[in-house]
Amino acid sequence: MRRTVLHWRLVAILLLAGTLAVPPASAQRTVTWRAHPGDAHGFDAFALAEAVDRAAALPPLTSLLVARGDTTVAEVYLNGMTARRGANLKSASKSVLSALTGIAIAEGTLESVRQPIGPFFPRLLADAPRKQRITIRHLLTQQAGLESTSFGNYGAWVSSNDWVADALGRPMVARPGGEMIYSTGNTHLLGAVLAEATGQSLRSFAQKQLFDPLGVRIRSWQQSPTGRYFGGNNLALTPQGMLRFGQLYLNQGTVNGERVLPSDWIDRSWGTYVRSTYNNHQYGYLWFTHTFGGERVAFAWGYGGQYIFVVPRLNLVVVFTSSLRNRPRGSNDHNEQLLRLLANHIIPAARGNTSPAAGTDPVVLRLRSAAHP
Repeated sequence: MRRTVLHWRLVAILLLAGTLAVPPASAQRTVTWRAHPGDAHGFDAFALAEAVDRAAALPPLTSLLVARGDTTVAEVYLNGMTARRGANLKSASKSVLSALTGIAIAEGTLESVRQPIGPFFPRLLADAPRKQRITIRHLLTQQAGLESTSFGNYGAWVSSNDWVADALGRPMVARPGGEMIYSTGNTHLLGAVLAEATGQSLRSFAQKQLFDPLGVRIRSWQQSPTGRYFGGNNLALTPQGMLRFGQLYLNQGTVNGERVLPSDWIDRSWGTYVRSTYNNHQYGYLWFTHTFGGERVAFAWGYGGQYIFVVPRLNLVVVFTSSLRNRPRGSNDHNEQLLRLLANHIIPAARGNTSPAAGTDPVVLRLRSAAHP
């Protein structure tokens, strides 16, 4: 039985410092609110409660986490999800690859984003001088020029025996640095570059250099037939782990005073280099940016409704995870509902009022009907 808006508002009013766990209405629904009353952190508590109620009404949604800075204001698990269970980030994993690239450059393992990928694949690119000149930056901005392995090509690509060889063997359909061609093959190549440069598996490098400082454990990560970890897809973290990753960016690359990621890398990652060809959002180094609810938002996005939103001006991080099973027809509708929830309810609640900000952009998506793995 779905909880009513009134019930959530009463819960919001009764919150005390610490944790208040609300008994589940059924075995499938568990809700936890953490930390202080929402309005103690500048939230409109009633508006936040209504946002949670609306979230609970979305069947595919499995978690919603909202944090002001390092303080979790709302933490909600639905449909069998728990705090300890890993969620498949799908293509939100690409933003993790971006962070790992910044770390590798900062420690000198990689030279710069202008570094060509040719030397990392001497055998596969021996007779392909044009492909040898593809740079790390081209992979980060989805401007490699290679035919995409995503959308209609995805199934054939992941059915191949060697995902790196298949991605590099695809024809050049644009010049490197030209139009954006979204392709998980690009990020898998980037993951292979990181593994070759560091002398570690992608998972080991990510765990040690990124997630250990965050106190986060990788739950699972798919491997290719050759044993490489899937660069840019099918990484699993808990929703709290996703939140901490977003908070790292909100805190300009530091955690507990320790520098994990260069602050200038975050600025560069959230720059605008191209526009997405399938939703018109701005694209940086494997991060999307867009205006929601009058605020500039950077976000990691994975198929099916996996999101990490960072709203710097409001000191806000929001995480959504969603089920990849038993989805209603038209998964794009679910994405639109989540973006409207962010723009029309969560951001106004974080602002401390429910009135729209000047310059609010309507949530308009131009999503391709196919997935974007």
